[in-house]
Amino acid sequence: MKKAPWHSRLALLLAILLPVFFAVAALGTKFGLWGWRTGLATLTIGTGPILIGIVALVALVSLILVVIRKPRTGWPLSFVALLVPVGIFAALGFVRSQAAEIPPIHDIATDVENPPAFSQATMDMRDAAEANPLNDYNIPLGQFEMWANSDTELASKSNAQVINEAYPDLKPLPLGATTPAEALAAIAAAMEEMGFADVTLVANEGSVEGVAETFWFGFKDDVVARVSNGQIDFRSVSRVGMSDLGANAARITELRDAVSARLNP
Repeated sequence: MKKAPWHSRLALLLAILLPVFFAVAALGTKFGLWGWRTGLATLTIGTGPILIGIVALVALVSLILVVIRKPRTGWPLSFVALLVPVGIFAALGFVRSQAAEIPPIHDIATDVENPPAFSQATMDMRDAAEANPLNDYNIPLGQFEMWANSDTELASKSNAQVINEAYPDLKPLPLGATTPAEALAAIAAAMEEMGFADVTLVANEGSVEGVAETFWFGFKDDVVARVSNGQIDFRSVSRVGMSDLGANAARITELRDAVSARLNP
Protein backbone atom coordinates (compact mmCIF):
# COMPACT_ATOMS: atom_id res chain seq x y z
CA MET A 1 0.00 0.00 0.00
CA LYS A 2 1.30 3.41 -0.95
CA LYS A 3 2.35 5.63 1.91
CA ALA A 4 0.12 8.59 2.73
CA PRO A 5 1.49 11.93 1.48
CA TRP A 6 3.55 14.02 3.85
CA HIS A 7 0.92 16.72 4.19
CA SER A 8 -1.69 14.19 5.37
CA ARG A 9 0.67 12.91 8.02
CA LEU A 10 1.56 16.46 9.04
CA ALA A 11 -2.11 17.43 9.33
CA LEU A 12 -2.81 14.42 11.51
CA LEU A 13 0.18 15.16 13.74
CA LEU A 14 -0.96 18.76 14.23
CA ALA A 15 -4.48 17.54 14.99
CA ILE A 16 -3.14 15.18 17.64
CA LEU A 17 -1.07 17.95 19.21
CA LEU A 18 -4.05 20.33 19.37
CA PRO A 19 -5.86 18.70 22.33
CA VAL A 20 -2.45 18.21 23.94
CA PHE A 21 -1.97 21.98 23.81
CA PHE A 22 -5.28 22.63 25.58
CA ALA A 23 -4.52 19.97 28.19
CA VAL A 24 -1.10 21.48 28.89
CA ALA A 25 -2.61 24.98 29.16
CA ALA A 26 -5.11 23.73 31.74
CA LEU A 27 -2.88 21.40 33.74
CA GLY A 28 -0.03 23.90 33.73
CA THR A 29 -2.38 26.31 35.46
CA LYS A 30 -3.48 23.66 37.93
CA PHE A 31 0.07 22.76 38.95
CA GLY A 32 1.25 26.36 39.19
CA LEU A 33 3.52 26.50 36.14
CA TRP A 34 1.81 29.77 35.20
CA GLY A 35 -1.04 31.93 36.44
CA TRP A 36 -4.70 31.35 35.61
CA ARG A 37 -4.81 34.41 33.36
CA THR A 38 -2.02 32.93 31.26
CA GLY A 39 -3.55 29.46 31.17
CA LEU A 40 -7.15 30.50 30.53
CA ALA A 41 -7.09 33.93 28.93
CA THR A 42 -3.81 33.88 26.99
CA LEU A 43 -3.34 30.24 26.04
CA THR A 44 -6.86 28.78 25.94
CA ILE A 45 -9.04 31.73 24.91
CA GLY A 46 -6.44 33.81 23.07
CA THR A 47 -4.05 31.38 21.37
CA GLY A 48 -6.34 28.34 21.24
CA PRO A 49 -8.73 29.54 18.51
CA ILE A 50 -5.80 30.66 16.36
CA LEU A 51 -4.24 27.21 16.55
CA ILE A 52 -7.60 25.59 15.81
CA GLY A 53 -7.88 27.71 12.68
CA ILE A 54 -4.35 26.88 11.53
CA VAL A 55 -4.80 23.14 12.02
CA ALA A 56 -8.20 23.20 10.30
CA LEU A 57 -6.74 25.07 7.33
CA VAL A 58 -3.79 22.68 7.00
CA ALA A 59 -6.12 19.68 7.20
CA LEU A 60 -8.57 21.15 4.68
CA VAL A 61 -5.83 21.96 2.17
CA SER A 62 -4.39 18.47 2.65
CA LEU A 63 -7.79 16.87 2.10
CA ILE A 64 -8.34 18.87 -1.08
CA LEU A 65 -4.91 17.92 -2.42
CA VAL A 66 -5.51 14.24 -1.67
CA VAL A 67 -8.94 14.25 -3.30
CA ILE A 68 -7.86 15.96 -6.55
CA ARG A 69 -4.73 13.85 -6.97
CA LYS A 70 -4.93 10.17 -7.77
CA PRO A 71 -4.64 7.62 -6.27
CA ARG A 72 -6.11 9.70 -3.40
CA THR A 73 -4.02 7.87 -0.80
CA GLY A 74 -4.11 9.34 2.67
CA TRP A 75 -7.53 10.98 2.57
CA PRO A 76 -8.67 9.26 5.82
CA LEU A 77 -5.74 10.89 7.66
CA SER A 78 -6.58 14.32 6.29
CA PHE A 79 -10.27 13.85 7.01
CA VAL A 80 -9.67 12.84 10.62
CA ALA A 81 -7.23 15.72 10.99
CA LEU A 82 -10.00 18.08 9.89
CA LEU A 83 -12.57 16.57 12.25
CA VAL A 84 -10.42 17.23 15.33
CA PRO A 85 -10.25 21.07 15.13
CA VAL A 86 -13.85 21.24 13.93
CA GLY A 87 -14.92 19.14 16.94
CA ILE A 88 -12.92 21.25 19.39
CA PHE A 89 -14.28 24.45 17.86
CA ALA A 90 -17.83 23.13 18.16
CA ALA A 91 -17.24 22.18 21.81
CA LEU A 92 -15.83 25.62 22.63
CA GLY A 93 -18.74 27.23 20.81
CA PHE A 94 -21.19 25.20 22.88
CA VAL A 95 -19.50 26.27 26.11
CA ARG A 96 -19.54 29.87 24.94
CA SER A 97 -23.25 29.73 24.11
CA GLN A 98 -23.98 28.17 27.50
CA ALA A 99 -21.95 30.86 29.24
CA ALA A 100 -23.94 33.57 27.48
CA GLU A 101 -27.10 32.30 29.18
CA ILE A 102 -25.56 32.30 32.67
CA PRO A 103 -25.22 35.55 34.64
CA PRO A 104 -21.56 36.55 35.12
CA ILE A 105 -21.40 36.23 38.90
CA HIS A 106 -19.30 33.93 41.05
CA ASP A 107 -20.78 34.17 44.58
CA ILE A 108 -23.89 32.02 45.11
CA ALA A 109 -25.86 31.35 48.32
CA THR A 110 -29.23 29.93 49.30
CA ASP A 111 -29.78 32.79 51.76
CA VAL A 112 -29.33 36.03 49.85
CA GLU A 113 -30.44 38.23 52.76
CA ASN A 114 -27.86 36.83 55.17
CA PRO A 115 -25.36 34.69 53.24
CA PRO A 116 -23.36 32.16 55.31
CA ALA A 117 -20.11 33.78 56.42
CA PHE A 118 -16.65 32.28 56.08
CA SER A 119 -14.29 31.90 58.99
CA GLN A 120 -11.34 34.24 59.42
CA ALA A 121 -9.02 31.39 58.43
CA THR A 122 -10.76 31.08 55.06
CA MET A 123 -10.77 34.83 54.54
CA ASP A 124 -7.04 34.93 55.27
CA MET A 125 -6.53 32.12 52.76
CA ARG A 126 -8.52 34.05 50.15
CA ASP A 127 -6.51 37.20 50.84
CA ALA A 128 -3.25 35.28 50.45
CA ALA A 129 -4.47 33.93 47.11
CA GLU A 130 -5.54 37.45 46.02
CA ALA A 131 -9.03 36.07 45.54
CA ASN A 132 -12.17 37.92 44.51
CA PRO A 133 -13.54 40.14 47.29
CA LEU A 134 -16.79 39.14 48.98
CA ASN A 135 -19.20 41.92 48.03
CA ASP A 136 -22.42 43.04 49.68
CA TYR A 137 -25.29 41.08 48.12
CA ASN A 138 -27.65 44.08 48.23
CA ILE A 139 -25.56 46.66 46.36
CA PRO A 140 -26.03 46.96 42.55
CA LEU A 141 -23.26 45.11 40.75
CA GLY A 142 -22.40 48.15 38.65
CA GLN A 143 -20.99 49.83 41.76
CA PHE A 144 -18.23 47.23 41.96
CA GLU A 145 -15.13 47.51 39.79
CA MET A 146 -15.50 43.99 38.36
CA TRP A 147 -18.92 44.76 36.84
CA ALA A 148 -18.42 48.48 36.18
CA ASN A 149 -18.49 47.94 32.40
CA SER A 150 -21.40 45.48 32.37
CA ASP A 151 -24.58 46.16 30.45
CA THR A 152 -27.09 48.45 32.15
CA GLU A 153 -29.53 45.67 33.04
CA LEU A 154 -26.95 43.59 34.92
CA ALA A 155 -25.23 46.59 36.50
CA SER A 156 -28.52 47.78 37.99
CA LYS A 157 -29.18 44.49 39.79
CA SER A 158 -27.72 43.29 43.07
CA ASN A 159 -26.09 39.91 43.52
CA ALA A 160 -29.17 38.82 45.48
CA GLN A 161 -31.51 39.77 42.63
CA VAL A 162 -29.40 37.94 40.06
CA ILE A 163 -29.34 34.78 42.17
CA ASN A 164 -33.11 34.85 42.73
CA GLU A 165 -33.77 35.30 39.01
CA ALA A 166 -31.18 32.86 37.67
CA TYR A 167 -31.49 30.12 40.29
CA PRO A 168 -35.07 30.18 41.66
CA ASP A 169 -34.86 26.51 42.71
CA LEU A 170 -31.79 27.06 44.91
CA LYS A 171 -33.24 26.66 48.40
CA PRO A 172 -32.02 25.88 51.95
CA LEU A 173 -32.35 22.34 53.28
CA PRO A 174 -34.83 22.04 56.20
CA LEU A 175 -33.47 20.20 59.24
CA GLY A 176 -36.72 18.55 60.21
CA ALA A 177 -36.08 16.26 63.17
CA THR A 178 -32.32 16.27 62.60
CA THR A 179 -30.19 17.82 65.34
CA PRO A 180 -27.61 20.51 64.44
CA ALA A 181 -24.80 18.13 65.43
CA GLU A 182 -26.12 15.44 63.10
CA ALA A 183 -26.48 17.98 60.32
CA LEU A 184 -22.91 19.23 60.72
CA ALA A 185 -21.60 15.66 60.63
CA ALA A 186 -23.62 14.94 57.48
CA ILE A 187 -22.31 18.08 55.79
CA ALA A 188 -18.70 17.22 56.58
CA ALA A 189 -19.18 13.66 55.31
CA ALA A 190 -20.81 14.90 52.11
CA MET A 191 -18.00 17.38 51.45
CA GLU A 192 -15.40 14.68 51.99
CA GLU A 193 -17.21 12.37 49.59
CA MET A 194 -17.34 15.11 46.94
CA GLY A 195 -13.58 15.50 47.20
CA PHE A 196 -13.42 18.85 48.98
CA ALA A 197 -10.11 19.77 50.57
CA ASP A 198 -9.59 21.33 54.00
CA VAL A 199 -13.03 20.30 55.27
CA THR A 200 -13.34 22.05 58.63
CA LEU A 201 -16.04 22.29 61.27
CA VAL A 202 -16.33 25.86 62.56
CA ALA A 203 -18.02 25.10 65.86
CA ASN A 204 -18.63 28.67 67.03
CA GLU A 205 -20.41 29.48 63.78
CA GLY A 206 -22.31 26.21 63.46
CA SER A 207 -20.91 25.71 59.98
CA VAL A 208 -18.66 23.50 57.88
CA GLU A 209 -16.21 24.79 55.28
CA GLY A 210 -14.33 23.15 52.45
CA VAL A 211 -12.45 23.94 49.25
CA ALA A 212 -13.60 22.58 45.91
CA GLU A 213 -11.14 22.40 43.01
CA THR A 214 -11.83 21.92 39.31
CA PHE A 215 -10.00 19.07 37.59
CA TRP A 216 -8.42 20.79 34.59
CA PHE A 217 -7.43 24.30 35.62
CA GLY A 218 -7.45 23.67 39.34
CA PHE A 219 -9.68 26.66 40.04
CA LYS A 220 -10.56 26.75 43.74
CA ASP A 221 -13.95 27.68 45.15
CA ASP A 222 -14.63 28.17 48.85
CA VAL A 223 -17.78 26.48 50.15
CA VAL A 224 -19.56 26.91 53.49
CA ALA A 225 -22.73 25.31 54.88
CA ARG A 226 -24.40 26.93 57.91
CA VAL A 227 -26.82 25.22 60.28
CA SER A 228 -29.22 27.71 61.91
CA ASN A 229 -32.89 28.53 62.33
CA GLY A 230 -33.95 24.99 61.55
CA GLN A 231 -32.28 24.80 58.14
CA ILE A 232 -28.99 24.41 56.31
CA ASP A 233 -27.87 27.24 54.04
CA PHE A 234 -25.11 26.88 51.50
CA ARG A 235 -22.67 29.27 49.85
CA SER A 236 -20.05 28.68 47.17
CA VAL A 237 -17.65 31.41 45.98
CA SER A 238 -15.01 31.31 43.27
CA ARG A 239 -11.59 32.68 44.12
CA VAL A 240 -10.86 33.96 40.61
CA GLY A 241 -12.79 34.98 37.53
CA MET A 242 -15.85 37.11 36.94
CA SER A 243 -18.24 34.32 35.95
CA ASP A 244 -18.39 30.78 37.34
CA LEU A 245 -20.34 29.41 34.33
CA GLY A 246 -22.93 28.11 36.77
CA ALA A 247 -20.45 25.90 38.65
CA ASN A 248 -21.19 27.26 42.12
CA ALA A 249 -24.95 26.83 41.84
CA ALA A 250 -24.47 23.31 40.49
CA ARG A 251 -22.10 22.50 43.35
CA ILE A 252 -24.55 23.77 45.96
CA THR A 253 -27.30 21.62 44.43
CA GLU A 254 -25.06 18.55 44.46
CA LEU A 255 -23.93 19.18 48.05
CA ARG A 256 -27.50 19.84 49.20
CA ASP A 257 -28.67 16.57 47.64
CA ALA A 258 -25.75 14.69 49.18
CA VAL A 259 -26.51 16.06 52.66
CA SER A 260 -30.22 15.39 52.24
CA ALA A 261 -29.52 11.77 51.32
CA ARG A 262 -27.61 11.35 54.58
CA LEU A 263 -30.28 13.00 56.70
CA ASN A 264 -33.14 11.18 54.99
CA PRO A 265 -31.82 7.73 54.03
